[in-house]
Amino acid sequence: MAGSTKPKTNAKKAILVQGGILAGAGLITKIIGFLYRIPMGNILGEQGNGIYTVSFGIYNIALTLSSYSMPLAVSKTVSARLAKGEYKNARRVFTDAMILALIVGVIAMSVLFFGADALEALYKRQGLARPLRILAPTTFVVALLGVFRGYFQGHSNMVPTALSQIIEQIFNAIVSVAASYGFVRMYKETADAASYGAVGGTMGTLCGAAAALVYFVILYVLTRKNEPVSDEKAQSHAMIYKALILTILPVILSQTIYQIGYTLDDMIYGNIMALKNYEEVAAASMQGVFNTQYNQLINLPVAISTALASATLPSMVASRMMRRKKEVFAKITLVVKVNMLIAFPSAVGMAVLATPIMKLLFPRLVTYQHLASMLLVTGSSAIIFYALSTITTSVLQGNDHMRIPVIHCGISLVIHVILVAVLLYVTDWTVYALIIGNVSFPLIVSVLNCRSIAKKLSYRFDLLQLFGKPLVSSLAMGVVTFLSYQAVFWLIHSYLIATAVSVILSIASYAFMILFTGCMTKEELTQLPGGRKLAAKLR
Repeated sequence: MAGSTKPKTNAKKAILVQGGILAGAGLITKIIGFLYRIPMGNILGEQGNGIYTVSFGIYNIALTLSSYSMPLAVSKTVSARLAKGEYKNARRVFTDAMILALIVGVIAMSVLFFGADALEALYKRQGLARPLRILAPTTFVVALLGVFRGYFQGHSNMVPTALSQIIEQIFNAIVSVAASYGFVRMYKETADAASYGAVGGTMGTLCGAAAALVYFVILYVLTRKNEPVSDEKAQSHAMIYKALILTILPVILSQTIYQIGYTLDDMIYGNIMALKNYEEVAAASMQGVFNTQYNQLINLPVAISTALASATLPSMVASRMMRRKKEVFAKITLVVKVNMLIAFPSAVGMAVLATPIMKLLFPRLVTYQHLASMLLVTGSSAIIFYALSTITTSVLQGNDHMRIPVIHCGISLVIHVILVAVLLYVTDWTVYALIIGNVSFPLIVSVLNCRSIAKKLSYRFDLLQLFGKPLVSSLAMGVVTFLSYQAVFWLIHSYLIATAVSVILSIASYAFMILFTGCMTKEELTQLPGGRKLAAKLR
């Protein structure tokens, strides 16, 4: 009995360790992103930020269609073969996936490069074509990069992906700030200064992706000779391409729906605001606040969920292939619980500290600072639902229900578009309508995903353990956060010190509430990095 428990415990702990590596890298890259976006935002100005964010919305769609699904598809296909000891077929997956990436990368790059002028006319943003042409080759580079990341993740090794993300973001930050500053200064006397500033920002994205790709090429060459050898019958290229495409297509559809939601918001908002005769500069500025300040903060904790989802998939596929249903259930419970233990306090903390966060992170963006704070207060709950929708989508995909999340995303997108368009047209809520859409979209996907997991997998969600206790613990933490911040600020009148003290007390109070409410069992606690020592001290 003891012998059968240890491998399962080690497997579950490995999920958290690997997920923790990716989550840590995600946090580091998000922090770097915050640090460089502040000076770059000030360099570009409101108009330049508008061009930059719209170009990235279009780029993300191209990226989703060409390469976003590649790491997941390669990871799943490779891990399924490794679970059966088919090392030769796993390597063949890598080769075939690379050929596929080359093809779709060239197509996406060509469409974005040669269609830049048409997209500029469609979005009615003068100067949009220039940054789009810089982002075009980036789609090709990222397609190749995705294959490398998926291959190593399929081996349950998240370290290369984590390091590549950090390398990519460091190069991105340095080049983006330097190039945007150089181009704005060079063209400051012309009407195209904002457009060329956006070009500088997108050059950082290209250089960062290229640096990460070089890292992976070197790593692959160095580690290839150490790969195990097997003598199984080689699978045909047709079978491998079929396995890849059957995984890629549903992910492309579901993620395209996510990305289309963002860019449709840009189009709907811009056109309806113009229809209602809103001043163009004011409408664009408010949209910039939503896309830059609000979304940047919301995406920070969601990066952890994405990392855990990526780390969970190979292990879950292996358990399913070996028909270990209880092990699959245990992994679902573990990743959902850890996600909610991160998402709930993140949402509450950002809502309570919205004003000082905006003042500290975006000190020069003062014109719409109150609006930015209120958007974070009203829309922070999106963190919870995006985290849950991300992890439940991964659970369904890991258990071969690839089409279900696509259907759910499609349903949610239709509701989202109608809701946002109606609210923008019949009310004066402006960007608050986008907030309602941003919260409702992942909420609907989460509800539908959870319903399908319960039905298709016969899995029972423990609502109290997974959601109730994290919510209560987070609300209690929120009270401590608010009172401590107000008290320290009243004494010192320093946003930085008051925020720092309140964050420290928040972490302590939340840790206490987790233990007090029994959110984490002793067994689950020991599976966390450093959890055994913590459990021994708390015993």
